[in-house]
Amino acid sequence: MKESIHEIIRHAEDNYNNGYIQKSDHVIFYPKKDINRIAAYVDSKFIDGDIDEFGREKPFFQTGIAKRNITYRATDIDSKNIRTKVTKLKQTLLGLLAKAHLQNWIKESNFGQFLNDWGLVLATYNSAISKHVEKEGELISKVVPWGTIICDFVDFENNPKIEKLWFTPAQLRQNENYDQDMVELLIQAKTTRKGFSGRQIDQKADYIEVYEVHGELPLSCLTDKDEDDTTYQQQMHIVSYNKSKGRGNYEDYTLFSGREKQDPYMLASLIPSEDGSVSLSGSIKNNFDSQWMINDTFKKVKDYLELALKMFFQTSDGDFQGKNTMTNADQGDIFTYKQNQPLTQLNNRADINPGMAFINQWENQGNQNAGISEVMAGENPPSGTAWRQVQALLQESHSLFNLMRQNKGLAITQILNKFVAPYIQKKMDTTEEIMATLESYDIRQIDRAFIPNEAIRVANAQIKNDILNGKITQAPDLSAIESRIQNQLSIQGNKRFIKPSEISTTKWKDVFKNFSFIFECDPTEEFEDKQSALATYDTILKFLLGLQGRPMTTDEKTVFNKLIELTGNISPLELGNDSASPQMPQQTMSQQIPQLATNMVK
Repeated sequence: MKESIHEIIRHAEDNYNNGYIQKSDHVIFYPKKDINRIAAYVDSKFIDGDIDEFGREKPFFQTGIAKRNITYRATDIDSKNIRTKVTKLKQTLLGLLAKAHLQNWIKESNFGQFLNDWGLVLATYNSAISKHVEKEGELISKVVPWGTIICDFVDFENNPKIEKLWFTPAQLRQNENYDQDMVELLIQAKTTRKGFSGRQIDQKADYIEVYEVHGELPLSCLTDKDEDDTTYQQQMHIVSYNKSKGRGNYEDYTLFSGREKQDPYMLASLIPSEDGSVSLSGSIKNNFDSQWMINDTFKKVKDYLELALKMFFQTSDGDFQGKNTMTNADQGDIFTYKQNQPLTQLNNRADINPGMAFINQWENQGNQNAGISEVMAGENPPSGTAWRQVQALLQESHSLFNLMRQNKGLAITQILNKFVAPYIQKKMDTTEEIMATLESYDIRQIDRAFIPNEAIRVANAQIKNDILNGKITQAPDLSAIESRIQNQLSIQGNKRFIKPSEISTTKWKDVFKNFSFIFECDPTEEFEDKQSALATYDTILKFLLGLQGRPMTTDEKTVFNKLIELTGNISPLELGNDSASPQMPQQTMSQQIPQLATNMVK
């Protein structure tokens, strides 16, 4: 056997603590140092201590958090940007229902909070690692702190990931998947929590250090057979170890080991590195030099001001030697001095303007590195600047963040299709009613499919009831019934309550029998110019009113559609769709869409 899983962990941890990555002849990347420095700067802490060599406190003038927060806001993606992707026209309605199931899961699983936490780490470090595992039948998504994971920063995807965790003895004993004999042996050797550097995190001795490993590893890590060294499979291991007497001796513990379907970790970056390695060049690291120079200059300004606020006197009269005006003089004292040897105050006033100008230069440099303009930072534009010019500058400033948001959207799409879609599809073995919160266009699509069929059902029930009661029946007014149903649905606003079918045994998996769940995240409209959108709507409305009901000619319609497609604020498909789209056959539609659960008049 080449290496045990414990030896793999120890080698990886040693390499993480002491290794580096030579990216080029002049660029060396120290992942651990960068992570620690970023964490220190986020908490406004110096990496070389808060006290200088003379015992004076050093001020930390925080400039990175503002850049991080602007990046966080500018790259924010809401869960409403997630939608279903369909590959066939006849599956459009099923796509809307799949989106409804996704929305329900997002609310129930708190996936929106995960997106917020994930976005904050991305804004801070530029890259974030997320973990997605099923636990007790539920899909759990969380962000893995950079300080608790060991990974390959050159090739993240194809190498094992080692996560450092801490559990109480009670937590280890409650996990039925763990080897409880090993758990008891490990508890006897419990220790305080320590980080990768060996530094103690807190004073709690009840926490036990455990390593969770995921990756394609030699099968021999599971079988202990030498012939399996060349066979690799995706595996998961929960292990721990303690140093024993003698150099290089360890006590190894294996709590769990087994195969798994896929790697639960995923790496995402706002701006990926050009060589594919993990990039930590986010709002904080890009501000390293600026933050250091600003702190250093402010320290000098602080020392300068402290000296300037003190009073010093000068004289050639030796009688004043060793005296201090603060302790040897009082209000109203009269000083006598030798002839031509007066006591005068020394002019030690400070001129800090050059230092403040130097600070502003570095602050501007830091903003440029982060792609942040003065307008985004909340600074007032110069007097007389036109509003449209300010808007143009703001839109240009957001162009870099648009690229970041697109990369973020692509990462969310991967997460949804790799982890979320298969999970939701497995949960379709149910007849439960769901609530869908939809956009107005989506609601029209569903209502258009549901109302005619529901009207026919209500009419048939009315006819049947009249016949059973011996009444003379007449053909019901379907238009009136449809209008009544529409009014009842309108009360629900943008919400619809949907169940698979009126047949109680029909399940959602039957509805989605030939449908593949494919989701995508499109964040492109998140930060659109609202003023431009309003201007577009105003122009379209005036143009349509100017037609006075006259249909557009073919040429007018072609130019009109091109113009509104160019603005990107409204789709031609959303205009006049109610009247333009033909009704599908009633029987066919009823077979495609489940039933809306509403209180209909029977």
